[in-house]
Amino acid sequence: MLVLIQRVSEAKVTVDDETVGEIGPGILAFVGVEPGDTDKDLDRMSDRLTGYRIFSDDAGRMNRSVKDIQGEILLVSQFTLAADTSSGMRASFTGACEPERARVLFDTFVQKVREKHLSRVETGRFGAHMVVSLVNDGPVTFLLRP
Repeated sequence: MLVLIQRVSEAKVTVDDETVGEIGPGILAFVGVEPGDTDKDLDRMSDRLTGYRIFSDDAGRMNRSVKDIQGEILLVSQFTLAADTSSGMRASFTGACEPERARVLFDTFVQKVREKHLSRVETGRFGAHMVVSLVNDGPVTFLLRP
């Protein structure tokens, strides 16, 4: 599992000109599910996502998590994170989880994040062509692995 997180002032996802998920200050997380991912990976990643310290404290240091600031989270499934880009000029997606299993794992991950994070948790729409708009705050971007 790969989760690319960005600290944002705001973010939203639209599908066919309809807003399906929108947040204010918090984390936009692109979630890539890989074939070997387990429930243990989902637990660990939901802990990391909600506890990772990317927000500034009073001294300007990144010492606060999205939980600490009561920020919001927008989770967007993105199979392209698991692409193999090591050769050639076109990505290979053999490293991405097959869609039916990926949907189950992504939905389970969303549920785990919602259980651990009392503030708002929104999502995109799995498998849809999504347009993601964001204001990256910093910019601050990290790639998390379990």
